[in-house]
Amino acid sequence: MHDDLLSIEHLTASFRIGDRYYAAVDDVSLTVRKNEILAIVGESGSGKSALAFSIMGLHTRAKIEGDVRLDGQSLTRLPPSKMNKLRGRDMGMIFQDSLSALNPLMIVGSQIEEALVLHRPGLSKKERKEKTIELLTQVGIAGPELAYEKFPHELSGGMRQRIVIAIAIANEPRLLIADEPTTALDVTIQLQILDLIRKLKSDIGAGVILITHDLGVVAEMADRVAVMYAGQIVEIASLSTLLSNPQHPYTRSLLRSIPASREPKSKLYVIQGIVPSLQHLPRQGCRFRSRIPWIDESAHEEQPEMHEIAPGHFVRCTCYKHFRFPGEEEIRHGAS
Repeated sequence: MHDDLLSIEHLTASFRIGDRYYAAVDDVSLTVRKNEILAIVGESGSGKSALAFSIMGLHTRAKIEGDVRLDGQSLTRLPPSKMNKLRGRDMGMIFQDSLSALNPLMIVGSQIEEALVLHRPGLSKKERKEKTIELLTQVGIAGPELAYEKFPHELSGGMRQRIVIAIAIANEPRLLIADEPTTALDVTIQLQILDLIRKLKSDIGAGVILITHDLGVVAEMADRVAVMYAGQIVEIASLSTLLSNPQHPYTRSLLRSIPASREPKSKLYVIQGIVPSLQHLPRQGCRFRSRIPWIDESAHEEQPEMHEIAPGHFVRCTCYKHFRFPGEEEIRHGAS
């Protein structure tokens, strides 16, 4: 479509363990539109961050296959020198660990200015500092002139995260990737950071990929949602569709595991099992089947594909047609 900013086609990122390569991102296809927040949600180990690093071209030892296109330009075939020019200018990333993302030996003002030096060399020293102060103000830091001179360890977690955001948006990128941007922050600061990302999307008109395991964040922020499990996308839909009519067993299980505040004595649903490690991922059949063993094997496809069950709503594998939670069928029969 004409408003697609990012197009990912059959992207696979494999990592070597011993003498074999294992795909952590396995045949992923996605689009991100301009002025849209696409949330990618899933448990730890689902491949969300590996996908983000693949898009940005930040993996140094991975085998990358497939194609990533930004406004029609293929990124996976670009030489490193040209990719370096795109990163920080056309593509920005907010890393989840702000302390490790910043240089502990440089004041934060100089770290923000680095992005300007690399991509806007025509700016004078005075103009760079003025732009940096403007960015610090834009990300909501009180006393930006004072903050400019601080080292990362002198700032709170929330302020460091704002510095990382300032670096990411310094050159007004067309694509912004936010990888768990509120991890380890208290609730008040989380809300401020999310409001800031939402405002930046509107101000810049950028496409945003928001990577998170927090479905509450998804409900507040996303336009569309892609659910990721074991390296694959298992469901894609608009936010309203996903919340009102989730179909894949994994999506339904994630939503059911959210504590229900209106039912304080209700039992918390726990998804059986864990995300398999890279070496032990089932490469044939439905990857979620071991965590829903009460569903008959015949319900799963041998080679699960994405099915468009409604306009813009895609679900992997036919098991969604047969899925029920334990005891659900008996309750339904009892009610009738």
